[in-house]
Amino acid sequence: MKKLFLFLAVVIGVLTASAKNNYSRDVNILPAEAQTILKDNFKSKVSHIKIGKDFGHIREYDVVMTDGSEISFDKHGNWKEVEVAPSSAVPSDLIPNPIITFVSENQSKAKVTSIEKKNYGYEVELSNGKDVRFTEKGKFIRYDE
Repeated sequence: MKKLFLFLAVVIGVLTASAKNNYSRDVNILPAEAQTILKDNFKSKVSHIKIGKDFGHIREYDVVMTDGSEISFDKHGNWKEVEVAPSSAVPSDLIPNPIITFVSENQSKAKVTSIEKKNYGYEVELSNGKDVRFTEKGKFIRYDE
């Protein structure tokens, strides 16, 4: 029985150690695609980067900018989620054109403050507090209130 408990303790310890996240301030650790997105779309500097790992393999990068913006990238450098301060707007280069058109026609005074890629498409949060869902091609699905 003692051997079983010892074995389980070792396994739990190894799994816990291999799932730890690392932090960095070095933009060069990001995949090239992520570096390009940051350079082309954000004026502020990187505050820190959280490197999410599962069993020693990189799962994602969560980047926090000095202005408070947060960008999540997958392990290949594709953005998964972008969130900015309510007084700012998500860079338009990161928003599909049909979504930009829908927001400008239906919520003209609002800005996109958050966009997240989901299985069904996109979930967008507007500066007026409305949440909107779109298909992967940017077609309006519904408002989430």
